[in-house]
Order: sequence, then C-alpha cells, then structure tokens
Amino acid sequence: MDGKASDPFSSEAEQLPGAGVLGRLWLPKGLSGNVIKDWVDHRRKSIRPWASFVDQRKFSKPRNFGELCQRVVRNLDTFHSNYAFIFLGLILYCIISSPMLLIALGVFAGAFYIIHLKTLEKKLVVFGRELTQGHQLGLAGGVSFPVFWLAGAGTAVFWVLGATLAVIGSHAAFHELESCDIDELLMEPV
Repeated sequence: MDGKASDPFSSEAEQLPGAGVLGRLWLPKGLSGNVIKDWVDHRRKSIRPWASFVDQRKFSKPRNFGELCQRVVRNLDTFHSNYAFIFLGLILYCIISSPMLLIALGVFAGAFYIIHLKTLEKKLVVFGRELTQGHQLGLAGGVSFPVFWLAGAGTAVFWVLGATLAVIGSHAAFHELESCDIDELLMEPV
C-alpha cells in the first residue's frame, strides 16, 4: 500500500488534492501540483492589466541613463507577473513551433517513465548505489540527449533567453513610470 501511495503514476494520484492535469504529472520532490498552482494563481492575481501594459501612449524615450535605470528597476517590479507570462509564452511558442523539440521532449518523458516503472518493479542499483529520482532524471536526460541535440534544444534555449531579454528589456526601458512611482523616486536634499 505504501509503495502505491508514493507512485505518482498510480490511479490513486488522481485522488490527491489539486489532482487536475498537474496532479497526474510527475513532479520533482518538494514541487507538487499545489505549489505550481499557487505560483500561477499568485502571478495571475498580481498581473497588471494588459491594456495598460501595451498602451502606446505610455512609451517614450528616457531622457538620460539614470532615468532608464529607474524605469527598468521600477517596471520590473511593477510588471513582474506580466513578464513571467511573456517568458512562459515564448517557451511555449518555441516548443510548439519545433516538431523535433516536441519529439525530444516526448523521448525524455518516455525514457523517464520507463525508468520509473523499472524502479517500481525492482530498485535499480548501479555501482552498488540505489538510483534516486534525481539520478533517474539524469539517466533519462542522458538517454534523450542525442535527440535534444538533433532537435537544436541549445539553440532554442538561447533564442528564448534572447527574445525574453529583448521584449522585456525594451518594455521596461521605454514604458513610462506612473506619477506615483516618480514621486517615490525623488530624493530629498540632505
């Protein structure tokens, strides 16, 4: 009974709290479906209205480097949830637009699933040590590495990082601060 309760692929996993799609997926230890759901809910609650986020009237060139730095810092603080969803959207776009990357992710998930099933039957021991879930992930990554390499996963990672920096950096630099933000930034003379 105890072995089945720890099996994330068993039918009992569907009865756990937060057992939607995330509850049925395997997640690393310490990272449950509830943690991810809470993170997404927090981001959704703290998201700023997209209309004000993309309002063209609120964009202008900063007067100097100091104002540019103030804008970037304040806008990163103000729009962090919007930026997180932009980052996730770029990742999703990159994965969906590359069929080979989808295949590589499928190979990785399949390799991990097969390794996980083997460890449920009998504990895997390599060089006298039992394989932990981290080791299992590493083994699945090693098995699927050639497919990721052929799919150009490294290029995809750098594309996502570059696109994210370009989109978020330009928005943070050119979006004007709100009047209440400007008042906070003014310093009193000493």
